[in-house]
This record gives sequence, C-alpha cells and structure tokens, in this order.
Amino acid sequence: MHIKQHFRPLSLSLLLALPAAVRAVFQDEAGHIDYHHELLGVPQRQTTFFHRPIPDEKASLLYTLSDLGVLGAVNPGNGALVWRHVLNPNISDSIFGRGGTGHLRAVEDEKWLASALGSSVQAWDALSGRNVWSLDFEGNVKDLEVLGLTESEQRDVLALHAEEDATVLRRIHGTEGRVVWEHREVTNDVPLQVSTNVEKVFVVTLHGSLLSYSLKVIVLDTLTGKKLDEIPIGTRGEVQKEEDVMFVGSNSAAPVVAWTDNTLTTLKVNVLGTKSTKGFPLIADATDVEIHAPHLVQSSPHFLVHTRTKTGHKGDVFHVDLTNNAITKAYELPLLEGKGAFSTSSLAANVYFTRVTADEVIVTSSQSHGILGRWSLQGGTDKLQALHGVSEVIKKAEDGYAVRSAVVNDADDWVLIRNGELEWTRPEGLSGAVAATWAEIPESEELAKTLEAEAHSNPLQAYIHRVNRHIDDLQYLPHWLQSIPERLMSSILGSEGTKSGDTLMRDSFGFNKLVVLATQRGKLYGLDAGNQGRIIWSKKASETPAVKPWDVKAIHADNVKGFVTVRGAHGEYIIIKSDTGKTIESMPSGLFPPTEGAVLVDSDAGPWLLPIGIGGQVNEIPSSWAPKQTVVTRTSEGGIQGLMFAPAGEHAVSTAAWIFLPPKGQKIVDIASRPTHDPIASIGRVLGDRSVKYKYLNPNTIVVASVDETALSLTIYLLDTISGQVLHSTTYEGVDPSKGIGCTLSENWFACSFYGEYKLRESSQPQSVKGFQLAVSDLYESELSNDRGPFGDGDAANFSSLTPVDNPVAGLPLPAVVSKSYVLSTPLTALAVTQTKQGISARQLLAYAPELRSVIGVPRAALDPRRPAGRDPTPQELEEGLSRYGAALEVDPRWALSHVRDVVLDPKGSLKRIAAAPAVLESTSLVVAYGGVDLFGTRVAPSAAFDVLGAGFNKLALVATVGALALGVGVLGPLVRKKQINMRWGGA
Repeated sequence: MHIKQHFRPLSLSLLLALPAAVRAVFQDEAGHIDYHHELLGVPQRQTTFFHRPIPDEKASLLYTLSDLGVLGAVNPGNGALVWRHVLNPNISDSIFGRGGTGHLRAVEDEKWLASALGSSVQAWDALSGRNVWSLDFEGNVKDLEVLGLTESEQRDVLALHAEEDATVLRRIHGTEGRVVWEHREVTNDVPLQVSTNVEKVFVVTLHGSLLSYSLKVIVLDTLTGKKLDEIPIGTRGEVQKEEDVMFVGSNSAAPVVAWTDNTLTTLKVNVLGTKSTKGFPLIADATDVEIHAPHLVQSSPHFLVHTRTKTGHKGDVFHVDLTNNAITKAYELPLLEGKGAFSTSSLAANVYFTRVTADEVIVTSSQSHGILGRWSLQGGTDKLQALHGVSEVIKKAEDGYAVRSAVVNDADDWVLIRNGELEWTRPEGLSGAVAATWAEIPESEELAKTLEAEAHSNPLQAYIHRVNRHIDDLQYLPHWLQSIPERLMSSILGSEGTKSGDTLMRDSFGFNKLVVLATQRGKLYGLDAGNQGRIIWSKKASETPAVKPWDVKAIHADNVKGFVTVRGAHGEYIIIKSDTGKTIESMPSGLFPPTEGAVLVDSDAGPWLLPIGIGGQVNEIPSSWAPKQTVVTRTSEGGIQGLMFAPAGEHAVSTAAWIFLPPKGQKIVDIASRPTHDPIASIGRVLGDRSVKYKYLNPNTIVVASVDETALSLTIYLLDTISGQVLHSTTYEGVDPSKGIGCTLSENWFACSFYGEYKLRESSQPQSVKGFQLAVSDLYESELSNDRGPFGDGDAANFSSLTPVDNPVAGLPLPAVVSKSYVLSTPLTALAVTQTKQGISARQLLAYAPELRSVIGVPRAALDPRRPAGRDPTPQELEEGLSRYGAALEVDPRWALSHVRDVVLDPKGSLKRIAAAPAVLESTSLVVAYGGVDLFGTRVAPSAAFDVLGAGFNKLALVATVGALALGVGVLGPLVRKKQINMRWGGA
C-alpha cells in the first residue's frame, strides 16, 4: 500500500491540463490520415503451403513462416492477414538465416500446425493461431516433420536438433506436447533432415570433415526410436556443404535424397533406406536445381527436378517404382525463357505440377506430359518473374481444372494468381527496412529550369521572361476554369487536401510527401505518404550492396535536387531520384574504404553525407566539400571525438579538436543529436506567475549514453560538440544493458529509456523497484525565473562554446537541469520527437511500445520534469499545466497513434525506427514508423489542428446558411425599400 501511494497514475489535474490532442486519433480519422502495411516478410519455399484448417470444409488458408521468423495465415481470397506470430524476437537477425530459416509443417485432416525456429518447437491452432504447446531444447532445430501417416495413427512431431557433439531426434506428441521418445547420436556429423515412410524414420547427416562430406542415413524405429540401421551413401567429397543437399522427401511412400556435384552437371538421387544411387545429367549451363515432390503417403512416388539457367528454366519428372525402388525419368517439360516457378499439389493418389512462367500458368499431371490446363496471365502490365510458389489444384466436372498459385516474384512481392488472373499482391519486400527518410515531391524539371534561369538573369530580362511565361500559361486557363466546380465541391464536402489517383503532386497543406526506404535485402522503395502509403516505385540496389543483409549507415534526401543518397557499410553508395527511383550515380563496394557511419554536413558545395571510416577516420576530401561544422565521430578506443576541417591546398584535412573518453569500464551505447529540422519558436517558458524561465538553447549539444556492465550503471552525458566539455551528467543504478537503451534530444530537453532500478526516496524506509524507466531532463539558463545567468549582461548575442563568457572566473556557463524519472507501465523504444514547420506547436515524444505493438505519442505535459514532487501544485502551477509528480507513468491508450492497429516493429531500443517531418500546416507533423516487419505512417497534431478545419466541420451547412441569407436579403430588400417609400409619401 505504501508503494502505491508513491506510484499514483496521472492525476485529474494533469488530465484536465492536457490539450484535446491527447486523444491521438479520432474515430473519423482512423484509416484516413494513417496507413499501415501489415506484413509477414518474404515467404520461404519450404515453409509455405495451402492447408484446410477445418478438415470437413473445403476452404483453405495460406500459411507461411517468412524469412523474418514470422508465422502467419493469409486469406487466399483477398490477401488479408488472418493471424500472425513473431517466433524470433530478434527480427533483424532472422533475415538471410542469421536467426535460422525456420520450419513449418502441416498434415492433412488435422487442425494444428507444427513450427520450429532456433531451439523452440511449437504447435498452433490452424484456424485461430492459438498456441497449443511450446517446448524449448538445447541446440538449433535442423528439421521438423509430422509423423503419423495413416488415419489410425497418432499425428506426432519429429524434431531434429543439432546439439554440441550430438545429433538428437525427438518424437513429440502432437496434441499434448510431451516427448514420446528421444534418440541421441553422439557424433561430429552434421544433421540435415529427417524423413519418414510407412514403416521407418530416416535421419540424414553429413559425415566427414569440412568441404569433404558424404551422406549417412540413420534408420530408426517409429514406435521406440531405437536405431535399426546405418547406411552410408555416396563417396567422400561428393558433398561440400549443407546447401548441396537440395531435398529430402518426407511423409512419402518412397522418400528420396538428392544432391549435385560442384559443376552442376549431374544430379544424384537415392531412395532412403537403400544403398544404391543413380545419377542423371543436368542441362548445360545450369545455375540452380530444386526438387518438388508430394508430402502425402497416399500420393504417387513422383517428383520433379526444376533446373534454372541464366536465361531460362525447365522441368524433368521422375517416377519411383515401389517394388524395386528403381528411379526412371518419365518425361520433361521444355526449356522456356525467363524465370519461372514449379509447385506440387496432390489429390488422393494424383500428383499435379503447376508451372508459372512470365506469360502463363500450366498444370500437368505427374503421370504424363499432357497439359491439363493452361491460362494466360492477366491483370498485370509487367511480366511476372516468379522465384518460387505453391499451388492448389481443384478438379472440376468434365475433366476441368482450376488452380490458384501463391508466387513470390523477384521484387519480393507475394502475389496470388487464380486461373491466370492476378487476385492480390502483398508487398512483403517492404519488411526488414533499415533506413528511411522523408522527401518532398520534386517540382517539374521544366519549371525548375525556368525559375533557375529567371534567378540568374537581370531584373528586366527576368520580368520579360516571367510575363511571357504567364502568357503561355493562358493555354491552361480553360482547364482551370472547368476545374473550379469540382474544387469547390471538394472543398464543401471536406475532401480538399486529400489526393486520389496515381499522379504525384504537392498539396497546399504539405501532407503529400515521399518516404524512401532501404531494406536489408538490398531493395529501395518510394512510398506516397499522401495516398495511403502507396508504393510508387521499387528497385534493387544490386549495383550497390556487396553482401546481404545490406548494412545501411545513412540515408539523406536533397529536396532541392530531388535526389536521395544511401550509403552502406562497405563504402558503397547510390544516388537516386526520389520520385522515380532512377539511378543517378552509384559506387559498388570495395572501391571506397569500409565505413562505420555517415553524417550530414554543410559545405560550400552544399549539404552531403560525409562517410566516417573505421575508428572515426575521415579521408581527405576536396576543400569545397569540407564541413563547416564540427563533426563528431567515434574513436577506436571507445570514445568520441570532434573533428575540425582545415584547407590544405586542394584538399581539407581533419584534426581532432577534442576527445571524450568515458571512465574505465563504461561503454558508449547510444548517441542522440538534434534533428536537422528543430526550429525554436520561443526562447523562454512563461510560468503561471507570468515570469519567464529562459531555455538553454545551445545548438551544439549531444546526449551520450554510457553503461558499465560490471557495476550495472548507466551514465548520461550532455556534451558541447564545439569544446567537448561535459555540460551535465547523471548516473542511474541497477540498469540492465541487454534490454535496450535509447535517447532523443530536441529543443531544450532530452529523454532516455532504459531498464533499471528506481529508488523510492520519499518512503520512510528506502525501497526500490525495477522496471522500464523514462528519464526526462529540461535545460534552462538559470534556476531562477527572469534570470539569464551569465547571459544577463548581453553576452547571449556573442555566445561561443570555446570562449563562453568574458569573465574567466565564471567559466563555462552550465545549464540548470531539471530532471524526473518515470517508471513505465510498458517498455518504450525507438524514441523520437515530432517536428513542425515553425516549432510553435507543442512537441510530442514518439516511441514504439513492443509489448502493445503500438506507436505511441506521449504529450510533453505528462513528462514535464517541473511537476512538483511530494506536494500538490499551486494555482500558478495548475495554470501552467503542471500536476503532482507520480513515479508511475501509465501509458494511456489514447496516446496510441496506431489505435487498434497491430504494428510489429523491431523491438531493439538502440535502433531509430521512427522518423518525423513537418507539414506546411504548423499544427501537423508527419510520422512514419518502420523496421522489423511492418510500416506505419500517420499525421500528428500535438497541439490540436488549430490552423485547419476539422473533418466534422459542416461546410455544406455554412454555405447553405450564407446562401439563405443572401436569398433573404435579395427577397426582402425590395419590400423594405417599397415600404420606406410608401412611408415617406404617407408622411408627406
């Protein structure tokens, strides 16, 4: 009870003081001012399939476990997400297999799915996504299969784990989640996959040493897990790595294992349980081989070999004879130009192969090469470049067939094709974004050139040129006059300021902007924020990233030129047009030294991204490109330094003006600097008694967060970037660095979030609690109101960080800091601050709540460090909007900018995943949250939309009222005049 007294939530006085904008999104704004790309990640070929969640019904759902470790179900009818779960908490590590590729299996006539990722194995309800059971083991899961091939058998799960010096296979009860039996093989072999047939279980491993392996098959009894046999396959050196073993059939009457040689000239196939291997020649110039086979024991033992070349692809169908396990080639599908995908589907014993090419969809039976169905692709303008897909074939009456295929194309889009028609597209390539920036929609090139020509000519020529241009513009007058009724109606109906269609154009409110994204897969996207986040272009940055995942260090939009620059970690960069994605300039990796960051600097040549080398080194740059400001970089010793640039002939040389090294044992984990756009509308804060407390507005400040992992402490430093002096520091105890630490800085305040210990200083007996905290500090020039401290004598106009004041005794003018810490009800990461054009509107702290899966906008009034502690606020403080300080800060649901949307971002607190930009309206800030899986964008009005009429304003009623008044005046005017005339005549 004593603790509850100190951890009281926001008081009523504070709620009354908060502006109306505390309700982040009104009901009529949801879905209009915001947009949400609800994604899964790019589906993987081996973990994507159609499955009926209710066996008695024909309806199927589309399931996948993506490359991000996200498990989900999609409605194949419209592409809507039914449910999803993030299996890997470290989403960024899931890309490209760093967190494991994952496994997903289902079995016909069952209501549950089995998945595995990392060391965990789970079962899920196929319809609702509810977790049935979950188990954690040592080692990583190498393969997952469902055991129980006949209707009378229990459907159990086989999980193959690779532990240290051991291969472990466990049979887990399908519905109860208990281990039925476990087989442990102490060996240095590399486990690959597990497979089953009607009688036995097969574990396939790599036997040998690095780059020189052979295959070994361990045969186990299905009931007890007892080892029955061990069969070596092939000779030493036939397999060099795990990826060479392309396929192990599972749950089949005749499961097979296949691999190729180094030159991709021969395919070798073995029926599991036998020792013989048969080789088949591959097509010349083969670049990749895949095998497709059914996963049902009642299906015919047929499989298809998909071979790709640089220019085309083909398929070869093979049959397995169950009497003698002989493998024969039945027929082949012709070599076609372009990319294509094959997929397998089964109906009882019948096996069908679906081929999706750039122009058509073809369905054939595994029995013969006769085409059962062929559909030309429709609904798209570009040719489909399919990478892989899954299909569902339905047999209709009179030997008719229907097919729907879910295909992943080379743009990382997930598309569904039904009988040749494109039904829907999910832009899954947007997931895994690592960098984003806002960009203005460029003006037309012709107008820009015209205005530039006028600016560089003498006044008379410029005037004549402009008059001629306006005369030429008269040709557009009829169209403008015709558009007046439409614009008038849109203004009356409240649709003005919004945009429809595919045309990129600026608006008077500044809502229509571009968002340029870079993803870890090496893709770039341009989104129209004013049109529900519509993708206007996408491209591969293939000429730039050397390795994947793409480690993007910085991204910057030059709105004057209409260019966006992206710099990577290996010295590569690419410059593109923001509105089209066209490449202007690019540099592949390896030509420039590796970089650990990039910073936007001002120079005589204009703003540009300066690459920072390893250890904070900066190479020589041309003098005209030399930064005008101090550049702060990290050092190889774990500190930071301020670099100054001086011309030395044609080049500029950097020298360290100062170096900051944290105390021994501390490590810098985060650095926060001011946003590029951070206008100051007022230099002081008016208090309730009408006095002024002047803000400390030193533009050359950064916040440095440093942790001591031994002492479990966090120290936050406020540094002057010109002199390197420490202006302020605060230490927090009991901090857990593994839970993420993030800071943000704006105007005269900064905030940091972390997990640490909070001491209840007001209690009679000192107590402490641990939880996620938010520390907020305000900076003022003096502790007193109406006092500017060292600047009171007029020194503020001549302020310098190197010689701050004329009086040497006074020393460096340190800010007066007011701080408060709040224990949060839920973690807040990815801190950012709203931005408006003039900085007049109140700022809002933007953050991501991973446990709530929401983007949060916390009002500054709720975080004000000047809230009185241990007493009620005075009338003057109430007038200022202050309430009694409480250590507990409950995240109000009304602060959720994403309202009911389920936004999944990367929970890492050290990554900045929220970007804000000002609109033309002073009241509005544009916000985009990205990274991890989803992308969410919205508009925020921290001080309410005071400069624009709301959507609820009845313009039609206003126009009708004015019209009625005009009509009344027009009707009553003659009557009044007539009455006045009659009165005069009567008086006469």
